[in-house]
Amino acid sequence: MESENKKQAVYEIDLEKERKEILKRYHKLLSAAQNVLKDGDTKLIKRAFETAVDAHKEMRRKSGEPYIYHPIEVATICVNEIGLGTTAIICALMHDVVEDTDITLADIKKLYSDHPALADRIVKIIDGLTKIAGSVDYGSSQQAENFRKMLLTLSEDVRVILIKLADRLHNMRTLGSMARNSQLKIASETLYVYAPLAHRLGLNAIKSELEDHSLKFMEPEVYKEIAGKLQKTKTSREKFIEDFIHPIKNKLDVIGIKFLIKGRPKHIYSIWNKLKKQNTTLEEIYDLFAVRIIIKHDEDTPLEQEKADCWQVYSIVTDFYKPNPDRMKDMISNPRSNGYESLHSTVMSKTGQWVEVQIRTSRMDEIAERGYAAHWKYKGNDTKVNGSLDNW
Repeated sequence: MESENKKQAVYEIDLEKERKEILKRYHKLLSAAQNVLKDGDTKLIKRAFETAVDAHKEMRRKSGEPYIYHPIEVATICVNEIGLGTTAIICALMHDVVEDTDITLADIKKLYSDHPALADRIVKIIDGLTKIAGSVDYGSSQQAENFRKMLLTLSEDVRVILIKLADRLHNMRTLGSMARNSQLKIASETLYVYAPLAHRLGLNAIKSELEDHSLKFMEPEVYKEIAGKLQKTKTSREKFIEDFIHPIKNKLDVIGIKFLIKGRPKHIYSIWNKLKKQNTTLEEIYDLFAVRIIIKHDEDTPLEQEKADCWQVYSIVTDFYKPNPDRMKDMISNPRSNGYESLHSTVMSKTGQWVEVQIRTSRMDEIAERGYAAHWKYKGNDTKVNGSLDNW
């Protein structure tokens, strides 16, 4: 009996530790959202948090962790990586309660009955998320149909898809604890359904991460080999990038342009794609390196000034390095349909390696990384999708 009591005591200590961890993650979420919260928003979010904690209290993930970690992390991705606000945080925290627990949409509406307009928005979004969860249950023959159903929900509110992408991203980050057949099923669906959606919505960083995670589970040996080679050459690559950007940095400092330069290798999935398409080796890939030059502008900088500055920086880059005329893409004069704007050029380094250089302003970079969510910041809070995506 005594040993059973000890086990019980240990379990209770673990529960207390988990309770503290849940609160820690919740406060981290609120802290990340500080810039988007208005008066009274914290109380509205707290209602969703407490409802979700109570609804999921008996549930655990495959990893053994309390289930509530998942909605908190999805809400954090919505804030940190997509740039969404209070309504999305509330919906992300409760995105699984209707599907997985006894709570109904009517209960959620009642929970926010003192804010009827907000209640309607929350119910619409959670209803959309619940329908997607029901429709995408899996099997390759259904994928095109599921894709279509998901796109139809866009006409209601694009946040349905944005929250779903955050949900999928967290699932992919924690896929290691799932059974092998589930990993393959979820990874292939991510690659064929969710990564293209992220791309169409302009969420470049999320699209790349979804692709990399999918490859990691679908082709583990290939992924390991490429990741291993990139890790081995990390120091020499960083030195190469440093030498490459040194003269550009000096010149930009002299003419007084404020900037940030990032150098990175291509994502593992895009490297693998090139290896397949070009039937080549990692060492021979055309433009394994990418350098991004971000011109720092205030939010009220005129668009014409942004364009002029990008072309000025391009001219500086080509003063030092010879460009490949066939590899020039001007997506500033002709932005992509998902809003992506950038100048891309591939230039020859002094050591004979090709480097892709991307030039954009801080506004363009935010739209490139956060897609439609960033559009709202610059074009008002219209959460309906614009014509170009509807046509697509």
